[in-house]
Amino acid sequence: MRLAGIDIGSRSIELIVLEDGQVVHSKQADSGYNPIERVKELISDVSFDKIMATGYGRGIVEVAFDYPTVTEIKAYGAGATALYPGVRSVLDIGGQDTKVISINEMGKVIKFEMNDKCAAGTGKFLEMMAITLGYQAQTLGAAAQKGTEGIEINSMCAVFAESEVTSLLAKGCDRSDIALAIHQSVCRRAIGMIRRQNISTPLMFAGGVANNSCMVQLLQEALGEQIIVPKNPQFIGAHGAAILANQYESVLF
Repeated sequence: MRLAGIDIGSRSIELIVLEDGQVVHSKQADSGYNPIERVKELISDVSFDKIMATGYGRGIVEVAFDYPTVTEIKAYGAGATALYPGVRSVLDIGGQDTKVISINEMGKVIKFEMNDKCAAGTGKFLEMMAITLGYQAQTLGAAAQKGTEGIEINSMCAVFAESEVTSLLAKGCDRSDIALAIHQSVCRRAIGMIRRQNISTPLMFAGGVANNSCMVQLLQEALGEQIIVPKNPQFIGAHGAAILANQYESVLF
């Protein structure tokens, strides 16, 4: 039985195929302006018996392909537990939102908090700040790790924070110092959500922002303990969706 999971996010789409619990196929693509076409391309040469869709764009896939869907909250719980059975909570910072999820030993969701009303504290926010500072999004974290403390980004709004960064640049502040302050701002928002949830550990850090070494470092320092960062943090939702596809009765292909 080959089980597929596809996670349609605001910035990227991930596809995973499992056979006997092992990953036999994985692909990733930018969501682009037409995610339906991206999904068609990803699944065009892939064989599977069942599939489950999750993520920000799961609804359009359900309409276009008649695939069953599951919330990313449940998918992340299932995926995290499958890869790291001891995990009890997940922090997902993606392109569009931030989620803190508490799970039990079976990967079932106990409680969660989600911030999807503002770009601040998300991957999109970091991308915007990287452009403002003249960095590539992939190098912003490394630049921040070279910065020194002393600057604080006070605005909790992405638009106002961008204006604040522009003002700091005009004052002659070092770009690396500003980059560090931006990461600290994102970290404070995430830690606030974590503490409100009163989570149990170990904590997994998932989503695209988990590839940012500065964010990992700041979170670990704030929590006072190590966090789990999977090898491919953007694929956790797709992995969980593939697992949950086995619970769906209809065989699609």
